[in-house]
Amino acid sequence: MQYQGVLTKMQTEFGETIQYFLVFESDFIHVNQLLNKTLNIQFIKQQCLNCKNDRNIYRQGFCKNCFFDIPQAADWIMKPELSKAHLDIEDRDLEYEKSVQLKPHIVYLANSSNIKVGVTRKSQVPTRWIDQGANNAIAIVETPNRYLAGITEVALKQHVADKTNWREMLKNTSKNEDLLAFRDSLKSSIPAEAQPYFIASNMPTEINFPVHQYPEKPKSLNIIKSQSYTGKLVGIKGQYLIFDDDTVFNIRSNEGNVVSLNIG
Repeated sequence: MQYQGVLTKMQTEFGETIQYFLVFESDFIHVNQLLNKTLNIQFIKQQCLNCKNDRNIYRQGFCKNCFFDIPQAADWIMKPELSKAHLDIEDRDLEYEKSVQLKPHIVYLANSSNIKVGVTRKSQVPTRWIDQGANNAIAIVETPNRYLAGITEVALKQHVADKTNWREMLKNTSKNEDLLAFRDSLKSSIPAEAQPYFIASNMPTEINFPVHQYPEKPKSLNIIKSQSYTGKLVGIKGQYLIFDDDTVFNIRSNEGNVVSLNIG
């Protein structure tokens, strides 16, 4: 069976085990059903997720022109503390920025390769945690806008990491940390403006990924460089496909690449 399309972040469904779906223009693939099957991935071309033109992808699935123009790729996306919509100040498109920044946001702790702090829109819980490959996670602050969540994250980064080690995440080496204790220990470090939004009563969310075999020494597949790859799919975690030869393929970082997928 063969499919073809432009790669975008896998859609997920939370349950006893996370369900993954690849969405192409004319196909909807339930990736869990491909476990233990041989897949062949072939690179065809690149296509910007915004303008749809056949251009080199610069970052986040966008060509260079779009990346520096559209609001979906502005600095406040990666650095929430730069958000200004609550002040009625435009960055690239105030209407869009208000539609995203002026919604409830969550500051959370996630345990993937280690305990890390992060920010996401409330509507993206638990999707964001799944995408990061977190074995468990907990919301610690719920703010009414992105700016307050951003300055909270900046403050907490002085005490806890804000990055995931993707290799350790895929090897599943994270310790069974006490997220409740971590949450309580960080309360005094939350900025005064965000203190009223501290969440003291919720419990961690446990996340189970469909992995039959974790890689011992994960090696990342560069599909543009290799042009083609064939391997047996043995797991899915975060936004990674895991193969039996320790090759891993990050769907998220390959957004905008058009590929063909052949299932043996």
